[in-house]
Amino acid sequence: MRILIADDDRMSTMMLSRSLERWGFDVVVAHDGAAAWEQIVGDTPPELAIVDWMMPGIDGIELCRRLRAASLPTPVYVILLTARTSRQDLVAGLEAGADDYLTKPFDPDELRARIHVGQRTLALIANVKRLSGLLPICSYCKRIRSDHDYWEQVESYISEHTDARFSHGICPTCFDKVVNEFDPPPTAGATVIP
Repeated sequence: MRILIADDDRMSTMMLSRSLERWGFDVVVAHDGAAAWEQIVGDTPPELAIVDWMMPGIDGIELCRRLRAASLPTPVYVILLTARTSRQDLVAGLEAGADDYLTKPFDPDELRARIHVGQRTLALIANVKRLSGLLPICSYCKRIRSDHDYWEQVESYISEHTDARFSHGICPTCFDKVVNEFDPPPTAGATVIP
């Protein structure tokens, strides 16, 4: 798992990154909010971010807000790690979009446990890909209008928007209809030639 540490305190980031690397994580460090944002929207975004509240440029709260407002291809689990200890700060951090909140100085065992919660949450999210909203479907041919205004088969649309896979068969009603198209039943009074 790739973890981003976003903190302007270089001693803090060094200690935290060593712990994370010792636990087997791939770590990337950003020393301000703008650099952290670039990592998040870059080619190899982190799955989890440990973000300090107070950073130059974009602070941790604003970074959380941007993250939640963005349409990212994969979700990022955010742990806000800060010296702010009041209940109001905790609520503000979670309301801004942090998934978890941990105060400095942190306990390494507690941090590891919270990272494991993040891993489990991301695994659950990866398994839940579903359709939602209104599906524009043709009442005659049953095709669905895609996001790009193209009419496509139902199974193509569903395969693109979910993890569902299709197998194809033929129901008895359609089977009878297809058989009759190729081998129509004899009409009354017709002579059947063997």
